[in-house]
Amino acid sequence: MQADNKNGPLKGRVAVVTGASRGAGRGIAVELGAAGATVYVTGRSTRERPADTYGQLLALSELEALPGSIDETADEVTRMGGRGIAVRCDHTQEDEVKQLFAQVQREQGRVDLLVNNAWGGHETFAGVFEAPFWEHPLSNWDSMFDRGVRNHLLAGRFAAPLMVAQQSGLIVTTTFWDRGNYLRDLFYDLAKSAMTRLAFGMAEELRPHGVASLAVSPGWMRTEFVLAAYKSDEAHWREQPALARTESPRYLGRAVAALAGDARVLEKSGGVYRVADLAREYGFTDVDGRQVEAFEM
Repeated sequence: MQADNKNGPLKGRVAVVTGASRGAGRGIAVELGAAGATVYVTGRSTRERPADTYGQLLALSELEALPGSIDETADEVTRMGGRGIAVRCDHTQEDEVKQLFAQVQREQGRVDLLVNNAWGGHETFAGVFEAPFWEHPLSNWDSMFDRGVRNHLLAGRFAAPLMVAQQSGLIVTTTFWDRGNYLRDLFYDLAKSAMTRLAFGMAEELRPHGVASLAVSPGWMRTEFVLAAYKSDEAHWREQPALARTESPRYLGRAVAALAGDARVLEKSGGVYRVADLAREYGFTDVDGRQVEAFEM
């Protein structure tokens, strides 16, 4: 049954959510749909053809198939009351990103929100977090920067001129931030710091045009891969004490939806905000009714 959300706070808004097949991107897209937005759901995984670069992570997670697709996410956006539009896009490829935003402009005439979430860091993840930097392979740099930070910059380059022309818009960068504390993996720490700084730099240049840019940091999310690592699912995660501090990806989605609906969001431009803090400010909860405390390293 499709929800009726004709008067949702984001009705009439057009959003692009990158890397939305699963995890954080899916949670964000779904909550934007629940608020009534039209959401372009982008990524490489379709029902017919999942992304083929996650073999190592699939093996570690003991999963037979890559969970999620842009088509499934778009369908859920529509069921929640918005309008989901799936567009396959490899966000490392400039031509494909250019075509994506040309399509959005052609079909909608505007773009109000870009959520930069496409992240390649998981493609080389070998299950090791706390090894010294000299023991991590340089392939981690390539996945986190060339297929992570660069993805965000590339999408921003094509979204910004459209937003500048309409003198409004918001770019949200998903990151991880622990108030300047070291994230215990040098490559990961550098990549996430770069994303936060990217959001700040874009904010400085976009502010005179009425366009906001900011970074949002979730806590420890119960993504499909996290649940698989603990041999659990969304219906049974409470049976795992280690997952007590986790939050659903939709908690992050509610944070993004709240920011997108804030008429004074430009005042937040350039900052980095934790989902837990935004939950207290805007008064939303996770799907289980909790306001989950901020995750700290």
